[in-house]
Amino acid sequence: MQTASTNIGERMGRSQELSDSKRGPVIGGHLCNKSIRDISWLLNIPRSTVRGIITKWKPLGTTATQPPSGRPRHMTGRGQRMLKRTVRRSHQLSAESIAKDLQTWCGLQMSPTTVRRELHGMGFHWRAAASKPSITKCNAKRRMPWCKARHHWTLERYLPGCIVPSVKF
Repeated sequence: MQTASTNIGERMGRSQELSDSKRGPVIGGHLCNKSIRDISWLLNIPRSTVRGIITKWKPLGTTATQPPSGRPRHMTGRGQRMLKRTVRRSHQLSAESIAKDLQTWCGLQMSPTTVRRELHGMGFHWRAAASKPSITKCNAKRRMPWCKARHHWTLERYLPGCIVPSVKF
């Protein structure tokens, strides 16, 4: 008879998925009316794992691993690294141009919406730039003499107490 493991490191933490050859005896023990504790002790498997195998086996009738739910991710790890590198290199690109770049470099066909969603998931957040009124020719003509008259101003003169290099405007 096998003894229960006394090494705590063996029984704690996440481990690999159990193979079908280990799941079969769990179901066999359950069909022989063994308790979860007994099955766990005999096979040296955590009780939570034994309970999980039995509860999945009851409705499905199989111990095989089921495919994950949901649609598979469109972007691979390599594509995400490429996307992050592209945005860090030039952060003013639009989502449309980033999508085109990914198409040419990685062969990933994705919409700008998907690019935005991926970037948001990576922690990149953006805001629309504040709209600035364009300077008309008439306004530029009025501003130029004002600026030329004050070209000798320095920051030291108008920000007393600040240590700033003397920069002339």
